[in-house]
Amino acid sequence: MSAMTTMTSRLPSGVRQHLAALRALLVLTVLLGILYPLVVLGIGQLAFPAQANGSSVTAGGRVVGSSLLGQAFVDARGNPAPQWFQPRPSAAADPANKNDPGYNPLFSGGSNLGPSNPDLIKSIQARRQAVAAFDGVPAASVPPDAVTASGSGLDPDISPAYADEQVTRVARARGLDPGAVRALVAAHVQGRTLGILGEPRVNVVELNAALTRLR
Repeated sequence: MSAMTTMTSRLPSGVRQHLAALRALLVLTVLLGILYPLVVLGIGQLAFPAQANGSSVTAGGRVVGSSLLGQAFVDARGNPAPQWFQPRPSAAADPANKNDPGYNPLFSGGSNLGPSNPDLIKSIQARRQAVAAFDGVPAASVPPDAVTASGSGLDPDISPAYADEQVTRVARARGLDPGAVRALVAAHVQGRTLGILGEPRVNVVELNAALTRLR
């Protein structure tokens, strides 16, 4: 038996228990607090670099957003910019800032208004008229996701129908061939997850990033 072991054995039982706990703490800290996070980080960077780095979307050589988070595409006054595909409405806005267009991660959430709520009905009717006028289409043809917010307020996806509705307006604002813009939308339509979950969708952030490369 070593001198250290002999000395430790002579210590009071309470002290020995504390030393054992301290050793366990140090070992677990190294294993779970340092080595394990480094291994997970390495696996993420090697196998899933895009997801591990926030699913970044780039345009013009710089990061312009994340494919997981929607964002508002507005002008300096906070109005929808005609040269961009517009996302669905967002309830994630700063209540103290009337000019906040939404998609504010600090205020993620829905309106919590039921389908029979008169305020929600009035808001949807107003949005339908505004979207129809903005896109130059009949109000009856405006898709539901163009006038209703998502539960998180940060949904980056819209329906293919809403994306198609915006093609003419975006092409006109950018001086592009509508056929080329429509083909770009078709290329960004994502099918149902695993073929059965959800609905076909178009990621607006990724679509607008690709739009900047269209000439």
